[in-house]
Amino acid sequence: MSTGRKGRRDLWLILGLLLIGGAALGLTLLFRSPGDWVVVEVDGEIFGRYPLDENTSIRIETGADGYNVLKIADGYASVTEASCPDKLCVRQHKISRSDETIVCLPNRVVVSVVSERE
Repeated sequence: MSTGRKGRRDLWLILGLLLIGGAALGLTLLFRSPGDWVVVEVDGEIFGRYPLDENTSIRIETGADGYNVLKIADGYASVTEASCPDKLCVRQHKISRSDETIVCLPNRVVVSVVSERE
């Protein structure tokens, strides 16, 4: 009989921890600051820094015929073209908030949104 109570207590503990973790994640996402700049790194080196409030398109040459095309429009940044075989970076969502990133591993490109307030 005590085994059933212990199992229920474990279930309540797990549900409580999941609820607390979900609330913490939700608050973190809710209060993340909007970004001001897009920073592009290629192979660990800064390629460029671009304002998020100016619409533009940048071709990022990565050597050996590799490239990515970064599009900044309406306060969002996205990779619209890439020479990599899997195109995972192209399928990632648009980013606009501080600390969001788009990564293209084959081309060694990291696109990050940063805020001036940090």
